[in-house]
Amino acid sequence: MSTTPATTPGRAPNRAPDPAPGAAPGTPPDAASDTERNPVTSDAADTTDVHPPGSGAPDAPPPTSSAPGGGAGPAEERQKLPLLALLALATAVFVTSLTETLPAGLLTAMSGDLGVGASATGQTVTVYALGTALTAIPLTAATARWRRKRLLLVSMAGFAAANTVTAVSSEYGLTMAARFVAGVAAGLAWALLAGYARRLAPERLQGRAIAVAMAGIPVALSLGVPAGTYLGKVTDWRVAFLAMTGLTVLLLGWIAAAVPDQPGARAGERPGMLRALRVPGVAAVLFVTLVFVLAHTVLYAYVAAFLDDLGMGDRTDLVLLEFGAASLLSIWVVGARIHRQLRLLTVTGTLLVALAAALLAVLADHTAFVHLAAVLWGLGWGGVPTLLQTAAGEAGGAEADGAQAMLVTLWNVAMAAGGVIGGVLLDAVGSGSFPGTLLALLVPVLVVVVRSRSHGFPPGGAAT
Repeated sequence: MSTTPATTPGRAPNRAPDPAPGAAPGTPPDAASDTERNPVTSDAADTTDVHPPGSGAPDAPPPTSSAPGGGAGPAEERQKLPLLALLALATAVFVTSLTETLPAGLLTAMSGDLGVGASATGQTVTVYALGTALTAIPLTAATARWRRKRLLLVSMAGFAAANTVTAVSSEYGLTMAARFVAGVAAGLAWALLAGYARRLAPERLQGRAIAVAMAGIPVALSLGVPAGTYLGKVTDWRVAFLAMTGLTVLLLGWIAAAVPDQPGARAGERPGMLRALRVPGVAAVLFVTLVFVLAHTVLYAYVAAFLDDLGMGDRTDLVLLEFGAASLLSIWVVGARIHRQLRLLTVTGTLLVALAAALLAVLADHTAFVHLAAVLWGLGWGGVPTLLQTAAGEAGGAEADGAQAMLVTLWNVAMAAGGVIGGVLLDAVGSGSFPGTLLALLVPVLVVVVRSRSHGFPPGGAAT
């Protein structure tokens, strides 16, 4: 799944971390270029093209009130977000997240048409994540100097092509190739979306701009996956992927018409990943990211097969809707309290997912407890991308860009590994092993979070 890391509204813009895939956070090289440029000659100039007429007050104080390092004056506070452009970016995030997670709800139907088992079909999630993990950093470096609008259009066109091939393919190998291409497109998208959103907004509103763009992640979870699952059930799973193609084609026109262009990065602007790894706390956050995402993916990638084995295959769309709605609530709570309680929220999220796994391990024969577990799972997981993204940025400090680059890669490595491990477990011992595996993997996650009191997950919250 993807549930790509979001950024908390209202956080200080000078260190707003970029989100990760899949559920996946944005790769930082684009972010590095944003923060390292002179704001007077780059970001500040960019915002003049995107604000609607009248967004600044005529009686505003001199511009020095919004100079770098200074407080925002009344004029800047009255500036508005370019919502039409940001909603286009949010839709791009929605397409990226839903393309990644849609097979989870269509697993059984896809398996039948492709002539393979559920575990093999689950590898469509794995190969997508591999496409992102293997290509995100090198492709981001190769396209760093491309103009942002051009790169975004290329990425979305990649999704349209990949989803179309997935929809019409009856060959497993061709489907896997299309999913890999979709993963490559996702790597490009995550590399630029958060930084693009930030540069479209005035400095004081950059955190909110990222939050608007990243809203596509919870919407994909709460509405997109259940709707795609339902559409596949009442028509055909291929229709769900074709619907994604249609949405993406419309989005291409929207981006071309409504999203202002931005320049690419300067030559030589790269995050220092090895330097970041030596910063206290970064390794702990990355470990938690790797294992938590791995644990979540083992079950989520095969949730349709798990429910089918429980005799609840016809309720997959409802269970995913419950999970997604709870995730939305979790994201709202985390966004409201992360600046004060990052550590507490991380511990609570881990415990809620563990409780859900325990219910599924012991009481899965009772339908009511399966629905309760889905809600608890969503409440625990929904805010995790935001929490881990923020923890990596705070722990990394001056090396936050390098920390974020590693988080992106490890996130997708974990998703790929989760797909493989889940498939092996499904074939070897059955889907009943998923909850116990999830619970076992969460034990070291909780231990590391609790022990990382000085660095990584300290008491208090994110800097504001």
